[in-house]
Amino acid sequence: MSLENQPTPLPTKQPMKLHESSGRWRLGLGLSLVTVILWGVLPIALKISVQALDIYTVTWFRFSLSFGILVCILGMRQQLPSLEKLRGTSWKLLAIAIGFLAVNYALYLQGLAQTSPANAQVFIQLAPVLMGLGAIAIFKERYTLRQWAGLGILTLGFAVFFHEQLQTVLAAPGTYLMGNIILVIAAAAWAVYALAQKQLLQQLTSSNIMLLLYGICALLFLPFSSPSNLLNLTPLEWGMLIFCGLNTVVAYGAFAESLAHWDASKVSAILATTPIVTLLSVWVISLGIPLPIAPEQLTVLAVIGAMLVVTGSVAIALGKRPHSPRKPGQFSQKSG
Repeated sequence: MSLENQPTPLPTKQPMKLHESSGRWRLGLGLSLVTVILWGVLPIALKISVQALDIYTVTWFRFSLSFGILVCILGMRQQLPSLEKLRGTSWKLLAIAIGFLAVNYALYLQGLAQTSPANAQVFIQLAPVLMGLGAIAIFKERYTLRQWAGLGILTLGFAVFFHEQLQTVLAAPGTYLMGNIILVIAAAAWAVYALAQKQLLQQLTSSNIMLLLYGICALLFLPFSSPSNLLNLTPLEWGMLIFCGLNTVVAYGAFAESLAHWDASKVSAILATTPIVTLLSVWVISLGIPLPIAPEQLTVLAVIGAMLVVTGSVAIALGKRPHSPRKPGQFSQKSG
């Protein structure tokens, strides 16, 4: 048979290359800790904000302020995304990240308004857990035996630490219970967003991704918001609202960058300590500043639980991943 009569071979579909961490785990750990601190104090400011404004206006303001600040920063650094980069971006993946982040913001505020800062942080901890499990399933991240033991210790620590809070939740009235259901859905939405963002790092920098997320989400919430109500805020409420916007820029920027340098499963382990920061923050702030939020009472049992949570998180974060031998020519799906 001549070469002219031979059928043209069909092109083989290349597997999608997954995002690889840079391997700079110390930087990833530091950025994760910044995120934990900022997210830990955020529910306090949000709780005060939603007492003065509806959840859509608060969310619109946070996204708008974050977008404006990031545009200025990236513009001065000449790091705004080019049209060429935007054309090469997976808009389906970006749409998933935008949609689920918007859902998370709205539902988390709704759940927070119906419960309390500490309670909201209890249930939103499903988010990093689901993100970690998703990273293991999708990005082929693996835990060593020490890390699985750390996860067990962390889980036990949460069970001990939030024993009193969980008892309250189970005996709560309908509104409180509905708020917790909303928070569970918000946690699942955040996990999907986080995994989509990690894969988007293949195409855009973390700051460019957040710029698009902030800008498009601000437009999505604008029709449902009431900007005129901002004129009725007190100085304290204005301060809390502005802090929420600044918190969004720094915390999500640190989180997005941490995913570029560290495994998502390990980042999720550090984020799991956020409720401890929230409880301690409510208690410390209430000592010096009169806030419309009751401080949480930390018992000896709660302190023991906190120590277990920290111990488990450190075991997961610092546990070494075993290196499996790769075949020649096989691409790496992730790096240490």
